[in-house]
Amino acid sequence: MIRRRITVLGATGSVGASTLDLMAQAEATGTGAFEVEALTGGANIAKLAEQARRWRPKLAVTADPARLNDLRDALSGTDVAVAAGDAAIVEAATRPVDWIMASIVGAAGLKSAWAAAGTGATLALANKESLVCCGPALIERVKRAGGRLIPVDSEHSAIFQVFPAEAPERVAKLILTASGGPFRQTPREQMVAITPEQAVAHPNWSMGAKISVDSATMANKGLEMIEAAYLFDMPQDRIDVVVHPESIIHSLVEYVDGSTLAQMGPPDMRTPIACALAWPDRIAWPAQKLDLAALGRLTFEAPDLTRFPALDLARQALKAGGATPAVFNAANEVAAFAFLDRKLAFLNIAAVVAETLERATKAGMAFGSGDACGAALSVDAETRRMAESVIAGLANAA
Repeated sequence: MIRRRITVLGATGSVGASTLDLMAQAEATGTGAFEVEALTGGANIAKLAEQARRWRPKLAVTADPARLNDLRDALSGTDVAVAAGDAAIVEAATRPVDWIMASIVGAAGLKSAWAAAGTGATLALANKESLVCCGPALIERVKRAGGRLIPVDSEHSAIFQVFPAEAPERVAKLILTASGGPFRQTPREQMVAITPEQAVAHPNWSMGAKISVDSATMANKGLEMIEAAYLFDMPQDRIDVVVHPESIIHSLVEYVDGSTLAQMGPPDMRTPIACALAWPDRIAWPAQKLDLAALGRLTFEAPDLTRFPALDLARQALKAGGATPAVFNAANEVAAFAFLDRKLAFLNIAAVVAETLERATKAGMAFGSGDACGAALSVDAETRRMAESVIAGLANAA
């Protein structure tokens, strides 16, 4: 039986909710027993309160201070303490537990993931930005605290499961797979009029809006390439991306002897979450089973960098190193949300990222001294101002 004392950061999001769902299934089948220390969420107070009433954590936190009284009212009559705001989320992340799910989306999750990394707990990391913005420092922080970092992204979980951590010199190459998103075969001239509704309609995965937009632009695969470089200490010229529309092979590891190992399964985020939750054990849940005969065939193609320039921009950022990957991340996040808010055309997402990267390079943007998390957040804030200026310039030109 798997026994864990757990905190879930971002419990009301898709990854956090799936984590709690898996825990419930494990308890129902007698394969897991969990004590929840803290749950944090955003503005969805009803969902956070429902989760807190089910799991009875010691602490429930909303990111929105204006909703504190709403959360307090929703949990009246329970012994669950309530709090609100960024500082409270960070405090929740530092509580002593065995296992922490860090699934707060965007740069907002960086502070809490950094705090969690210093606790010595196993850190199940679903927040891309933490690794992209300060990956080497975050990984070192986990090691120094005596903890372990387990990636939750399906691609990095796939590599994690077949990567020889005890002998990395055996690896020749990492190969990340990409679905290609909803516009894999859309002519570029037709992508001008793409709407947010079209962009978030992913053909294979059920994800949040921003992550779905990143998949549609393939910026997500660029971010994952940066993450993989840090997680597995691999130079960018030994990380490839291949488009695999069926999303059955989640990533591959090529060995020096010519062998290539792949992790496979139907596209369902609960599988990499279950892997992280039980590691180094395995936990049973009613997952859809892989039926290769029914699939018939699996297909692959090279990514189209003309249609999806964000992927090449990410590789350039990784190659440049320093603060440049953090600049790429912040500029992309600003541009993606501007598109979702209908303030930016789909094709201009990558254009904003490219222009912001160019401006940051000319300005000599770099990490400052001191705390790596603070330095990353400083670069993030400065980049966001720069990206907003680029977007404003595009609007004025129109």
